[in-house]
Amino acid sequence: MDNPRSDRVRSVAALSKRSVRTRTGRFAVEGPQGVREAVRHAAPLVRDVYLTPEAMARYADDIVGPARAADRWVHEVTPEVLAAMAGTDTPQGVLAVVDAPAPTLDDVLAAGPRLLVLLTHVRDPGNAGTVIRGADAAGADAVLVSEASVDVHAPKVVRSTAGSLFHLPVVTGLDVAATLARLREAGVRTYAADGSGTTLLPGADLAVPHCWVMGNEAWGLEDDVRAACDDVVRVPIHGLAESLNLAMAATICMYASAGRREDGRCGE
Repeated sequence: MDNPRSDRVRSVAALSKRSVRTRTGRFAVEGPQGVREAVRHAAPLVRDVYLTPEAMARYADDIVGPARAADRWVHEVTPEVLAAMAGTDTPQGVLAVVDAPAPTLDDVLAAGPRLLVLLTHVRDPGNAGTVIRGADAAGADAVLVSEASVDVHAPKVVRSTAGSLFHLPVVTGLDVAATLARLREAGVRTYAADGSGTTLLPGADLAVPHCWVMGNEAWGLEDDVRAACDDVVRVPIHGLAESLNLAMAATICMYASAGRREDGRCGE
């Protein structure tokens, strides 16, 4: 494929727009790491893989071969075509179009989760992507995302997840109040992570199934959300830093939960 103005190229490039992603139910994954993980862990959702000639040779074993083995369409394109499709200034020669997965809260709860994280009004793509990546690393069962948060299939979010988007369920479009109520009904405790908390992280009961509830980067959690949670937990700050970045705080909380699980105390 060598025409950067073709209809196919334009349709792929248009996936940078949320309205197009919503209408088509598809999104683009750029770069070898994300595409590799999509092919490995979500091959049925991968519609097309596009690679430059150099990338075809470089990733023959870990992307091209597995994609073809899964009966996915693999296309060799010129660097100009790849650049027209991609949303980055320096594309890495690999791009895939993927059907957006649609896990539900019912699916997550039916699996008996031990550790969840709920993002409420999180607007920064980098923060959202980093929390998904941190949840994956900490062994969380799913990430829950409110309807007012950033689109997790936006290009910047997808890149920030570094492929973790394909490793665990990410449920989107949730009403926060209804979700907190459902979690309570399912026996999952909800912990608002907030600097106003009187419970310090080391003192939180992480031996039970629980969900960390994270707020907006600028204003944190709304009063009614904090009140609806079972406890408000504060990450202690021992130095002079005024506060922690949202993604950093979420990762610290989730790793505290993972540490409790590794100690063998989770689920007693």
